[in-house]
Amino acid sequence: MASVAIRNVYKSFGAVEVLHGVSIDINDGEFVTLVGPSGCGKSTLLRMIAGLEGVSRGEIAIGGRVVNNVAPKERDVAMVFQNYALYPHMTVRENMAFSLKLKGTPKADSDARVQNAAEILGLTPLLSRYPRQLSGGQRQRVAMGRAIVRDPQVFLFDEPLSNLDAKLRVQMRAEIKELHQRLKTTTIYVTHDQIEAMTMADKIVVMHDGKVEQIGPPLELYDRPANLFVASFIGSPAMNQVHGRITEKGFESGDGVIVPLNGHAAVSVGQEVVLGMRPEHLRLSDDGFPVTVAVVEPTGSEVEVIARTPGGNEIVANFRERREFQPGRTIRLLPDLASTHLFDAGTGTRL
Repeated sequence: MASVAIRNVYKSFGAVEVLHGVSIDINDGEFVTLVGPSGCGKSTLLRMIAGLEGVSRGEIAIGGRVVNNVAPKERDVAMVFQNYALYPHMTVRENMAFSLKLKGTPKADSDARVQNAAEILGLTPLLSRYPRQLSGGQRQRVAMGRAIVRDPQVFLFDEPLSNLDAKLRVQMRAEIKELHQRLKTTTIYVTHDQIEAMTMADKIVVMHDGKVEQIGPPLELYDRPANLFVASFIGSPAMNQVHGRITEKGFESGDGVIVPLNGHAAVSVGQEVVLGMRPEHLRLSDDGFPVTVAVVEPTGSEVEVIARTPGGNEIVANFRERREFQPGRTIRLLPDLASTHLFDAGTGTRL
């Protein structure tokens, strides 16, 4: 196990710069997710840690050793890819042992490592099968087993669950988290799925356009997003965002959304802001602002209502209790004032 330090790292492909001064400190044994939309640079950064891409500027250190010019095989990291990357002509046992064979590991030691990894991942009955005889989840376990047998300092996961169906993704998500709790190996996990990031990580790094927007524990990012991008990206459904200004009454949007702030933040009358409200922090109240119900989505555990303000802005509200909502009906919503957020309309930063 080892810490990973990414210090002011830049990456360019020709004249195009895709990473702009990224700095991240990952502690020994920590599970960190790099999350962001497609094209934000998270997979490129992971490949740079692995040594599959060069560093244009800056430093990457693993276990205190700068590895910019160290070959991938000498970095003592193991990577699990999105597409499994298994050898179709090899059995599960042979796939898992292949890297050890290349290193010249004694067969007895190799067999012991493979057996141990197979027991951890529930692959013991499958060791004699070929990849074509496995399900998607089983193939991903084999890919993870191939990484485990190497006993690396750092595990690198590059969107490993993207090819799985929804139910299997939830199952594998729990298995990867449990695996980390058992092995305590430093893990860097790339995903575009913020639910994966929230449920698995000790620390989340939110990236956007090649820059780090915010770093912190999952609930800190959820409860105190640094800016509008993080607020909109972390959380499902996303945080409601309403543009308006500060008045003597509090917040007013100009299309019927009026929310008293009661000294919510250091803002001044006339200041243009964006009001952020999580769907679960909205409740029905005669004192709330009016919206018209557009779509009702009952999920069983809750009811999600998509509504629109008089000006046409979309508002999403979640209700744990079961209620009957009719499309076209006007309801009034009031946010929990302690859980609302204000952002500067110009910069997008949290106030």
